[in-house]
Amino acid sequence: MGPSPALWVMFILLKGQTSNTQPGMISVLQSFQEDQFQGEWFVVGLAGSTHRKTDSSLLSPFTATFEKNENGSLKVSYAMTRGHRCITWSYVLIAAAQPGGFSVDNTAAPGKDPEEVQVHDTDYSVFALMLSRRRSGGQSVLTVSLLCRTWVIRTRVLERFVHLVRAQGLSDNNVVFPDLADSPHPSSR
Repeated sequence: MGPSPALWVMFILLKGQTSNTQPGMISVLQSFQEDQFQGEWFVVGLAGSTHRKTDSSLLSPFTATFEKNENGSLKVSYAMTRGHRCITWSYVLIAAAQPGGFSVDNTAAPGKDPEEVQVHDTDYSVFALMLSRRRSGGQSVLTVSLLCRTWVIRTRVLERFVHLVRAQGLSDNNVVFPDLADSPHPSSR
C-alpha cells in the first residue's frame, strides 16, 4: 500500500498553484542556526531527477540525524528499515558561504563526484526543505527532500515542498513518498 490517496490528491491540486522558475540552489534563509537544526528528522518526501512515483514501493520510511562535529562540520546519519534489516549510511557536510549551504566531504572517497547540499527553508521545529545537486556520469542529479520532526506532513509544509519541486523543474512523476502503511514507525511521534 502506498501513500495516502489524500496526500496525492493534495499534491496534484497544489501543483497547479505553483509557477516554474529557474532551477537553482538558492535558499530563502537569511541565516542558518546549526544548533537548532541538529537532531532527528523524518524523511517524509523526496523528489528528484532520478526518482519516479513508481519507486514509492521501494522507499521505506527513514530518518536523518544531524550532529555538529567539533571541527564545525555537520555529520548526517541516515537509518532505514528494509524487512528485518536496518540500513545505515552517513556523510559529513562542510559549511559553505551561503547560509544553510554545504558541500559533501568526499575526502574519504577519492574520485567521488562533488555534491552541494542546501537547506532551502526550515523553521527548525516542524519542517526543513533540502536541495542536493551532484554530477554523475555527466548528468546533473537533483534531489529535493522534505524533512519533518514527526511523520505527519502539515498542509502548509506540503505546499512549500510542491512549490520547491516545481521551481526545480520537476514533475509529480518525480515525487516519492515513503510507504508508511506497513511501517513499524508510528503515524506521528
